[in-house]
Amino acid sequence: MYIPAHFDEAELSVVLELIEANPLASIVTHRPEGLDANPVPLLLESRAPGALTLIGHVSRKNHLGTDATPGEAVLVLFRGAQGYVSPNWYPGKARDENQVPTWNYQVVNLRGVLEIVDDEKFVRGVVARLVTKNEASQPKPWKMTDSDPAYIDQNLTQIVGLRITVTDVKAKFKLSQNRSHEDWLGAAQGLGSAGNSALESAMLDAYHRNKD
Repeated sequence: MYIPAHFDEAELSVVLELIEANPLASIVTHRPEGLDANPVPLLLESRAPGALTLIGHVSRKNHLGTDATPGEAVLVLFRGAQGYVSPNWYPGKARDENQVPTWNYQVVNLRGVLEIVDDEKFVRGVVARLVTKNEASQPKPWKMTDSDPAYIDQNLTQIVGLRITVTDVKAKFKLSQNRSHEDWLGAAQGLGSAGNSALESAMLDAYHRNKD
């Protein structure tokens, strides 16, 4: 991935925050039949620098698992806020009309090693963590114990766990860092007015972290 220096997000805590807020990843594999990409919600198992791991689960019928080979290399893609930026939002346009549109976004590319974990206890733990995390905002969170144990057990037999040991982290946060402060803030305000509050917030966070 091409990353100009001003768009390179090197702060691991910021990258992990994006992953936790946007857990649906695309896991890209390169196998004899060609490239493939599978959408899989992933959780951070270990956040330690140099020992970063992700966990999730897929259907037993999914070729991501059935065709996996020991030590297989994969590319894992996460995406955060994104959107179109109009030149009309730059205050500097009043002084220089030569401006062009652009697209701002947050993306994280992780290279890693895929491991299929066909273990009931591991799979149950992954599902329980996913449920706990995503039900937390519900007035009455659903729990696995709300269903008949035999029904849950039967469903768990239909999936396998996976673990990805991350070997490389690349993050590109293109959030107008290459613009003047007034244009940076103007673009953020324009996005907010256009209803893209997620990208507005990401740009303001980047602005306050990098303005000095």
